[in-house]
Amino acid sequence: MFPSRMGGVLGLPAMAMARRHALALITLLVMLLGASGDALAHAVAEGDKGYIQEIYGVHLIAFVYLGAKHMVTGYDHILFLLGVIFFLYRMQHIAIYVSLFAIGHSTTMLLGVYFNIGINSYLIDAIIGLSVVYKALDNIGAYQRWFGVQPDTKAATLIFGLFHGFGLSSKIIEYEISPDGLVPNLLAFNVGVELGQLLALSAILIVMGFWRRTAGFLRHAYTANVAMMCAGFMLVGYQLTGYFIA
Repeated sequence: MFPSRMGGVLGLPAMAMARRHALALITLLVMLLGASGDALAHAVAEGDKGYIQEIYGVHLIAFVYLGAKHMVTGYDHILFLLGVIFFLYRMQHIAIYVSLFAIGHSTTMLLGVYFNIGINSYLIDAIIGLSVVYKALDNIGAYQRWFGVQPDTKAATLIFGLFHGFGLSSKIIEYEISPDGLVPNLLAFNVGVELGQLLALSAILIVMGFWRRTAGFLRHAYTANVAMMCAGFMLVGYQLTGYFIA
């Protein structure tokens, strides 16, 4: 829901620059979502896929790198994170929500691969797209206006984190990672995911910090969340189309 108060106001040049940067961030993410099919899913690049299939034993550094790379190029994941922290101003609140998301994401990614629990990639990625739609609607206060209720945002963040983790585990299972060194490699991959998440979150918070201090934040925030909702629907449509024609 939109907050009732804003922070201080920057000078006009800084306001304009912050607004351009914030809108550019949203626009770039939406464009990347529509640019290619790989960007619309928790996919692993073809070169990385071959590497995963060929190696045996423990390769901690390599899997940390692969996990971080996945996170910073996982545009659906970043969009959801952006929605989660959009109206969170205090670092302790941000830490709580990001931790809940990380717990959910890590749990299903690790357990899904270890116990070979796979879900159809198209369907799980469609659900991930719905998570972006859900959070964008929550940010514009749609549920209170339409239904007179406010969903539990912490529970929703954890639950959707579980689905995001299944999205990645389903992809890794498809690539038949070697059981030799599986557990340490998966743990290293998860460490990389969290490092990548911190890098992406840091960049988002820097831009948001400037943008929130501008006079037009609330007006442009509504537009940004509508853009995120549209990107989520794009992801859902793409994945359901793939499911029915595959």
